[in-house]
Amino acid sequence: MSIDMTFNSFNFIVLFPLLFLLYYVIPAKMCKWRNGYLLLVSYLLYANWKPVYTLILLGVTLVTYFSARLVERSEKKKQIVFLGGAFSLLPLLFFKYFNFINEQVYAVLSILGLRYDLQGLNWAIPIGISYFTFQAIGYLFDVYYKKIEAEKDFLTYALFISFFPSILSGPINKASLIIPQLKNLRPYFDYGKAVEGLKMLLWGMFMKVVVADRVGLYVDTVLPNYMNYTGVTCFVASLFYTIQIYADLAGYSLMAIGVGKILGFELTKNFCRPYFAVSVTDFWHRWHISLCTWLKDYVYIPMGGSRCSKLRNYWNIFVTFLVSGIWHGANWTFIVWGMWHGIIQIIEKAIGQQKCEYGWFGKSIKIFITFQLVNFSMIFVCMPSLGDACGVIAHIFDVHQSMVLEITSKHIFVLMMIGTILLFIKDWTDEFAPNKLRLFENKSHIVRWASYLSVIILILLTGVFDAGQFIYANF
Repeated sequence: MSIDMTFNSFNFIVLFPLLFLLYYVIPAKMCKWRNGYLLLVSYLLYANWKPVYTLILLGVTLVTYFSARLVERSEKKKQIVFLGGAFSLLPLLFFKYFNFINEQVYAVLSILGLRYDLQGLNWAIPIGISYFTFQAIGYLFDVYYKKIEAEKDFLTYALFISFFPSILSGPINKASLIIPQLKNLRPYFDYGKAVEGLKMLLWGMFMKVVVADRVGLYVDTVLPNYMNYTGVTCFVASLFYTIQIYADLAGYSLMAIGVGKILGFELTKNFCRPYFAVSVTDFWHRWHISLCTWLKDYVYIPMGGSRCSKLRNYWNIFVTFLVSGIWHGANWTFIVWGMWHGIIQIIEKAIGQQKCEYGWFGKSIKIFITFQLVNFSMIFVCMPSLGDACGVIAHIFDVHQSMVLEITSKHIFVLMMIGTILLFIKDWTDEFAPNKLRLFENKSHIVRWASYLSVIILILLTGVFDAGQFIYANF
């Protein structure tokens, strides 16, 4: 049985200080030894889940490493990139989409009256496969487009792909950012970075266990049984799910970036208060930034981006977000979710919504509308089928039922409201008054340490530590 090694697990909290100390015991001038140690730790932590799946991680690493080397030396660059990318995608397509494709074939043949034995895979999806696959393919295309040179040192490249802080949850890092950091000599200990990393780790933990996992208890009670609750209750549960998925993904990403900083590395920023976006287009400049950057660089721009006719540009936007939906999950719900975001952005661009300015009141209205558009799209992410997602939306707008908000547990509701309100205050302050209420960066030692201790106490008293896996772990 594997041991839980997610950042919010007790096992990782106990083990990380030891990993950290052993890393800094190795002299800074022995850069390759440090990288070798981090590579070993990354593979051991990954193997802790399912050892056999390290072969897939290694396989994707080998294919893209040698493909990139060949691209620099061969005249048949396009063919090599195509084959390298295809072989790298095969494990992702097989594990993540085999059952979905199999079910669609079964449905079509059943309609045609043809016999087909439906036999799906019962294997678990390799953890983080979407992240390390996209990171590896991004590197291969960067070499092809001559943005970077192919990395000669295999161990350095292998560490870039498997680096344990980001392999589970992202961010999807660019080789141009990470590989130079791996190759340069690092100081024995960067106190400033470590402190900043610990602050990120602490706030990310708060977002994950106090907000996301606590809110999840209410969401998991209401939405799977939506017909037993009023439309108002379902709507409130949908709002809380939108909060949950943000706190879960952004919190875990923040912990990953924090762990990287403690070790002396700068990882890609992944979130920037997305629920204060003034449009869905703006939302995607703030939400899962590393994925959006990847889609822009390797899907949207190669298709022509915005340097083409309007209709072609709209098509490029639609396809890009269709790919985003497919990346997120092998289900029609994710495909509809991706198309939803693509179509709304096309409409925004067509009417020039981004250029409209109405002062603070107008901005507030735009934020509210954008949040509701995102919120209703998240229902498709939350529910297991299109029928269930449409059922929840129809139930919310059913005017023939009572307008009562049902609270499954007053204790759970109060605790999740505390975490949600604190998260809102923090994001609101960072967005609109960044120089105010900076408790973690306050000049007063007393204020800073009181803030640290308060958050730690809240985590210990109200956090949920048995909520299971990070939501995006299998994406």
